[in-house]
Amino acid sequence: MPKGRSTFTKRQKEHTRQQRQRDKAERRSQRKQEKGVAGNLDDMAELREHAEQQAALFNIGRDDADIDQSVPGTSVVREP
Repeated sequence: MPKGRSTFTKRQKEHTRQQRQRDKAERRSQRKQEKGVAGNLDDMAELREHAEQQAALFNIGRDDADIDQSVPGTSVVREP
């Protein structure tokens, strides 16, 4: 009884299994990268919001004439 065919079939199955593992690992790394990018954007927005809150605290009691509003969403204080 020839054994060549069963060896070939086993080799094909193993090759298919390894390819599926590589594909799965690639998808997993892609999701991590996408999640990391989205996380960085969320972190930056949170940091920017916190910075604006801190700036608002430090600008209490100052005249609006001292604040440069040339860029929307930011406030720069001019030195006297």
